[in-house]
Amino acid sequence: MTASTLLPVTRAADLAEVATERRWLVEYLWADEAVGIVGGEPKCCKSFLALALAVAVASGEPCMRRFPVVRTGRVLLFAAEDALHVVRQRLAGIARAAGRELADLDIQVITAPSVRLDVDRDRDALTETVAKLRPRLLVLDPFVRLHRIDENISGEVAPLLAYLRELQRRYHVAVVLVHHARKGGAKMRAGQALRGSSEFHAWGDSNLYLRRHGEQLTLSVEHRAAASISNVALHLDTADGAVALAALEDDERAPGPVASSPAALTVEHRILAQFDGAAAPLTATALRKLCQIRNATMKTALAALVADGHLRRDRVGYVLAR
Repeated sequence: MTASTLLPVTRAADLAEVATERRWLVEYLWADEAVGIVGGEPKCCKSFLALALAVAVASGEPCMRRFPVVRTGRVLLFAAEDALHVVRQRLAGIARAAGRELADLDIQVITAPSVRLDVDRDRDALTETVAKLRPRLLVLDPFVRLHRIDENISGEVAPLLAYLRELQRRYHVAVVLVHHARKGGAKMRAGQALRGSSEFHAWGDSNLYLRRHGEQLTLSVEHRAAASISNVALHLDTADGAVALAALEDDERAPGPVASSPAALTVEHRILAQFDGAAAPLTATALRKLCQIRNATMKTALAALVADGHLRRDRVGYVLAR
């Protein structure tokens, strides 16, 4: 074996450190240079969330008016399901809700009729486009329109995700991939409810999941190398003709990793704490009184805890699922 065939290695202690301020692209939502999924069932505003990330990174304004942007830059977007005038209208509305004009933002939209990640020609074209534009963020929406493979077969999905990972590493670009959750997956953990192969869940560094409980949208966040935040209630704000996702203000506590201080416990942790030593199931009414939480907030949190497998509901009330 010659020296030219050896793989490059470095002592662990000599690996570069990443400064704390460089760990996030959008604080608490998306890690810097992360690949990942924005997932959810149909009509859960997945595209609006992906566009909210795009506008935030391009403008530097807080995403959904709450999550600070740490690193700004150019955004490259391919919206495979929406007409170009619809894409422009949505972006303009989100920008206006953030107090900015779309014309001032460096968001580049791929206008090709299709981009297929399973076609060599299209992969080469996307690579060259990223190499030339050097975006901070690449948004691909949705995955189902980017191929003609069987999403249930790991051996077909993995090479496409590996290509996007290579793109991220070579050009230091964060990649947001919008993907559908399977129907009837509301009772499964969010990552496991993604449609198709388990490769999707395993691939993501930062994953955002949207679920609808009646009229309430709930965002859950998952990171490979950082603490997640508590679930966030969202709604579509239509003020002044600008349609944009916004975080509800029931809980004014700034988002962040779960703290150990009792005063900083999330709504979900406050609910779960009531089950310590509980000899019988607890009803929603009892939990609301114990936690002193608004009814709407309690309903949303309980639905999320059941969906994520922390609680289950029996004929009397709620009990720990594990």
